[in-house]
Amino acid sequence: MSAEAFQSAWELLKEAYQYQMGGDYETAVELYKRSLNLHPTAEAYTFLGWTYRYQGKIDDAIEECKKAIHVDPEFGNPYNDIGAYLIEKGEYDEAIRWLERALQSKRYDSYHFPHYNLGRAYVAKELYNKARYHFEQALKLSPEYTLAQEALAKLQRNLQ
Repeated sequence: MSAEAFQSAWELLKEAYQYQMGGDYETAVELYKRSLNLHPTAEAYTFLGWTYRYQGKIDDAIEECKKAIHVDPEFGNPYNDIGAYLIEKGEYDEAIRWLERALQSKRYDSYHFPHYNLGRAYVAKELYNKARYHFEQALKLSPEYTLAQEALAKLQRNLQ
């Protein structure tokens, strides 16, 4: 793989991400696929999956994340994303398994996300002490994480 192809793939990924954030999912999908054709990366597969999720294609999103894991098993994002997608599908036990793997990943900047998602899964399973623990862990890692703040506050209100 040439350095030019690698650089072009990253440029396409960054462009795709901008379209995704702007809500133009069709263009984002095409650009992510072009990036992957030049040089497959875990990031491009993960972000393609994220785009599919925005399009309501949860199973496709999970498949792209599994491809990301195949490319780089140490990249934490796709494990967390699979867990979040499985929560959406109501598959909490399976989600927990993936989210725990996200916490074990070596290449990940956002461990507060899987903690938050584990909290969500445990709330759904009515395991409130475990949920509280994970929401608190998310806030230790990212004190300004609003979703975790709100989830913990709601949990505490409901347990009073």
